[in-house]
Amino acid sequence: MTPRTATPARLARAFAAGALAVNAVPHGVAGLSGRRFTSPFARPPGRGDSPAPVNVVWSAVNAGGAVLLARGTLADGRGAAAFGGGAVAVGLLLSWYFERVRG
Repeated sequence: MTPRTATPARLARAFAAGALAVNAVPHGVAGLSGRRFTSPFARPPGRGDSPAPVNVVWSAVNAGGAVLLARGTLADGRGAAAFGGGAVAVGLLLSWYFERVRG
């Protein structure tokens, strides 16, 4: 594959891919551990807990979206930095949110 120019659209896709990738982690870990966990499908959404299988599926959807969005965006350092920035930004937001919801 030839390197592509890091356009704003590609950098935004890389950022979103990092965000989805990091969001897949807590749902996947909880689901694979057999634990209920907060998801958008719970009642109330984002506060209640969903069964483990729902979290496994939600994790897979997030991971798949991350892979699709990341295609062609990580060819240079700026794309990788945008991916990492999305992962760190959403990781910090999720840690803040889950501390309040689950803590």
